[in-house]
Amino acid sequence: MLLLVFFLASPSATGAFAQQQSIDIDATASTTPFPHFWEQMFGSGHANLAMRESYRNDMRAVKKVADFDYVRFHGILDDENAVYALDDHGSPVYDFAYVDEIYDGLLKNGVRPFVEISFMPRELAFNPYDLHVFWYHPNVSPPKSPALWDDLIKHFAQHLVDRYGIDEVAQWYFEVWNEPNIDFWGGIPRQQSYFELYAHTARDLKSVSPRLRVGGPATAATAWIPAFLKFTADNRVPVDFVSTHAYADDTVENLFGSSQPVPMDDRVCRAVAKVRSQIDSSATPNLPLFLTEWNVQGMLQARDTIFVGPALANTVRECDGLVNMMSFWTFSDVFEEGGPLPRPFIGMFGLRAKGGIDKPSYYAYGLLHQLGDRRLANRADDLIVTKTARGALAIAAWNLVDPGQQGEEKTIRLTFTHLSADARVSIQQIDRNHGNVLKANAAMGSPVDPTPTQVEQLNRASALPPPDQTRLKAASLELRLTPNTLALVDVGP
Repeated sequence: MLLLVFFLASPSATGAFAQQQSIDIDATASTTPFPHFWEQMFGSGHANLAMRESYRNDMRAVKKVADFDYVRFHGILDDENAVYALDDHGSPVYDFAYVDEIYDGLLKNGVRPFVEISFMPRELAFNPYDLHVFWYHPNVSPPKSPALWDDLIKHFAQHLVDRYGIDEVAQWYFEVWNEPNIDFWGGIPRQQSYFELYAHTARDLKSVSPRLRVGGPATAATAWIPAFLKFTADNRVPVDFVSTHAYADDTVENLFGSSQPVPMDDRVCRAVAKVRSQIDSSATPNLPLFLTEWNVQGMLQARDTIFVGPALANTVRECDGLVNMMSFWTFSDVFEEGGPLPRPFIGMFGLRAKGGIDKPSYYAYGLLHQLGDRRLANRADDLIVTKTARGALAIAAWNLVDPGQQGEEKTIRLTFTHLSADARVSIQQIDRNHGNVLKANAAMGSPVDPTPTQVEQLNRASALPPPDQTRLKAASLELRLTPNTLALVDVGP
């Protein structure tokens, strides 16, 4: 049982009332499974980046704090990876050397690919000049021949099975294209032509092995799900999972087809709940749901700040039970959609800034990784209570304040039953002074191209200290959280 009581304290230094909460937690209350769905997969730029040491360094660093299983990126079939060409007689020539180097690098570091099948090789494109505006200019055209596309996909899949073995590749996922409902797909009419591409691709993969897992529609702003599931059911097209995207700063019109206001902090999981309901009411209600791109709002370069921690925790709280995996876009600022980054900390998506600098979001993932795999019921909107395998309680608590808002300190008083009244407690937190590299970066003069020595200094300055150790007093603990603090509390055995 968890009892939540709100009350007001005396005025703060600014004259406003600081928020206080009193929460009772029964350490023996029933629990529900709490798989770490938010940290099993990450997104990352385009495929060619995966051959860079900077990319792999960031991947290894993030795996230390999140231990993720899958990574997803665009453009494995892009011309920069030299997969498809024509010989002197106009016949296809396949070359998977770069594909091998990309996937070998992932697997060597304990990460499997979540294969986004995109984009169109120029020599296979219906329109060779249908290029996306991204700096690396992927071709978003449909294929000039469905038969040639079929042949490419079958060769691609068979090569992967031959190289890595079906037992390995059967653990991967294959997602057809990226955001075909917007300018990443040039087919006309857009939806129907994508559905035809999906059908060809899914059947091609299954012809190589029925164990290969395929899904879609990988749409922006959770679009097309009912139509996609109706198409696959009506036409008996294989589908093993549903994938789509949602960002906190997507508009409510795009996400919900409505003008009713929805706070940015709630939009991602509100959209996930919508899609889960659409799957449940379809002819294939048991399909897993993967949110293969998402991120918190990016206003005022918020993605570089401590705001990400509470926003991430709030999303985990709201999305629990609705989604099988969520892929944070991205794990790294080794990223080129707009070209090479001019400097660190320009509000990009990743957990590590240019040069391998750990952002507050990096430490936030590290704290939430320590949550247990069983959750105790909880009506509070700023708390996740879990039980770990060793029987302790791991609790995330936060004070979420949106970018540009002032916010106030929050006090949370936790009172426990069925625990020793003086049980051991350890506390780590990210706040203005802990895990916040921006202060150290400013003090260093905000270098445009930080040297390896400067990067090491910044990471050392922002690294979280060992947890504070204390004990419950009369079975209670008081947390004082300044705006956008995220705390991880471990209580008990």
